Amino acid sequence: MRLLAKKSRLRGTIAIPASKSHTIRAVAIASLAKGQSLVRNPLISDDAISAVNCYRLLGAKIDCTDKNCWKITGTSGNLKVPDKIIDVGNSGTTLRLALGSAALAPKGQKITFTGDAQIQTRPLKPLLDSLNDLGAKARCLKSNGSAPAEIEGQLIGGKTTIECFTSQYLSSLLLATPLAQKDTEIIVPLLNEPDYVKMTLDWLGWQNIKYENQQMSRFKIKGGQQYKAFDRQIPADFSSATFFLCAAAILDADITITGLDFSDSQPDKAVVDYLKQMGAKIEVTPAGVHIKSSQLKGIEIDMNRTPDALPAMAVTAAFASGTTKFLNVPQARKKETDRIKCMAEELAKLGAKVEELPDGLIVHQSKLKATELDGRGDHRIVMALSLAAMAIEQPCTIDTAEAMNVTFPDYVKLMKQLGADINLS
Repeated sequence: MRLLAKKSRLRGTIAIPASKSHTIRAVAIASLAKGQSLVRNPLISDDAISAVNCYRLLGAKIDCTDKNCWKITGTSGNLKVPDKIIDVGNSGTTLRLALGSAALAPKGQKITFTGDAQIQTRPLKPLLDSLNDLGAKARCLKSNGSAPAEIEGQLIGGKTTIECFTSQYLSSLLLATPLAQKDTEIIVPLLNEPDYVKMTLDWLGWQNIKYENQQMSRFKIKGGQQYKAFDRQIPADFSSATFFLCAAAILDADITITGLDFSDSQPDKAVVDYLKQMGAKIEVTPAGVHIKSSQLKGIEIDMNRTPDALPAMAVTAAFASGTTKFLNVPQARKKETDRIKCMAEELAKLGAKVEELPDGLIVHQSKLKATELDGRGDHRIVMALSLAAMAIEQPCTIDTAEAMNVTFPDYVKLMKQLGADINLS
């Protein structure tokens, strides 16, 4: 599928869909809980449905008939061992969280996970090593540190040390270990994206799970606990809002984004601060976030907490005066794609002056020109490149646009609602 985008003017108000990260955590916890949970306002996307399908195979009963309220009857931690391989599609969050969950299966029972071609390049070994430390048996079937992976129960508890190149490793352990037989201690000498772990800890707090957190570097989790059924609304997704915030900053725009909760732990709420530092005209009001076209200037940003914002921010930087540096985000190379390399290459095609760093990008103000763009099958790259296409004089096409369905199937619809000249073909 191809996305055709032309120079656009944005006006109006939109509501952002629900958070992918919260939706998948809700599915995981409800599936491990006792009783029936209600997940209100879930994100309907390929990644979220991958989580639903995965936890169904692990024994949860999940009714998605009402798209506004999923009903999930949990397993009480007594997981079913499926008779087939669990395919998580493109959902790295689902894979890593479910690996920890699967370690709770009965001793000697094996569960195998796989995913699409991108998933089969994403690292798992540190997580699997920690699951082994805690009593499970976990291995990569191709001995390459990635999926397909096999988990054999049972998680007992104990002590492990893990370097978290991605926060998803730690979130997986934190969600699984309360249901282990014994107490667990997790030592974390390296943690990227700590705010995503804060989101997981928020869920543990809402569940009254007993744990100790020593400055995000050491955790002690009491074993033998139980998740309980809940009724919870999923907040809007700041990662999805990023594309509209950045679009409004660089286009002829005057828009309001509603539904964003700045008290939530989602790290990408920091994009509002990034854009303010660059000179964007943003006002956070009770009615929503109001943002207008702005004269931007280059700044230096530590992106470690917000790797998902890198593609959109890199495009935005090409329209800012001077130079913008995005630093300390090595994990962006191990997302659906190597987002540092891919964004450097696609921006260069557009005529941008870009320097690729081992852990980031340097983007100079540039005059961009239309060209054929490759979305790399990565939802965030497709949407980020569409921002550039809507800001230049001649139309651009972006291929692999179907990747947007992973997290934001309504992206084009909402952009068009604001007046964007953007179409799928």
